[in-house]
Amino acid sequence: MEATFIKPSNKGTKQLFKNPLLERLTRTHIGVPVTIFFVYSCLLLYWSFSNTSLTLLTSTAIFFAGFIFFTWVEYQVHRHIFHMGTFSKWRKKTQYLIHGVHHEFPKDKGRLAMPPIASLTIGTLLLLLFRLIMGDLAFSFIPGFMIGYAYYLLVHYMVHAHQPPNNFFKVLWMNHSIHHYKNGEAVFGVTSPFWDYLYGTTIKSPKGIKN
Repeated sequence: MEATFIKPSNKGTKQLFKNPLLERLTRTHIGVPVTIFFVYSCLLLYWSFSNTSLTLLTSTAIFFAGFIFFTWVEYQVHRHIFHMGTFSKWRKKTQYLIHGVHHEFPKDKGRLAMPPIASLTIGTLLLLLFRLIMGDLAFSFIPGFMIGYAYYLLVHYMVHAHQPPNNFFKVLWMNHSIHHYKNGEAVFGVTSPFWDYLYGTTIKSPKGIKN
């Protein structure tokens, strides 16, 4: 599988579309999707408590199962879709549009989150799918999944927009810096190093990383 190395630049941005509307849709303030998904999750949980027979204990367990499931999906999507092999012109262009531009301009704050329209569409489709699979459990599972995504957005924004903190999040900051500045084909987990350890894609932190 051929992978394209993109040299990162800590300044600037890049126009992806000539159409101003399409270009605008590729950008979002981090607070917009985070707020949307927190509200969406709260509404689904309210529906679950008001219209299903699920107990609080069951809903809580299913909620955390959804959260953990998101971290696995995050890893898989980042590794296999965002870093797909670029062995054709179509795949190379697609990979650049969905993720490569982020690697080229990792400090571009307007592109640190998927546009809200795309996020809401995917979130709603997942709700419908898991409703068919899980029944009423989906109204607790999908909120956990969405809160996991909101947490991912906040962590991702933190590691790109701020200096490393002196707490647990410094590990996540270091891991993602390795991914962007040292080895783009390793350390795919943003919110947790667990799946990288499980799948063997973690590497030791080299010295001298600067973000």
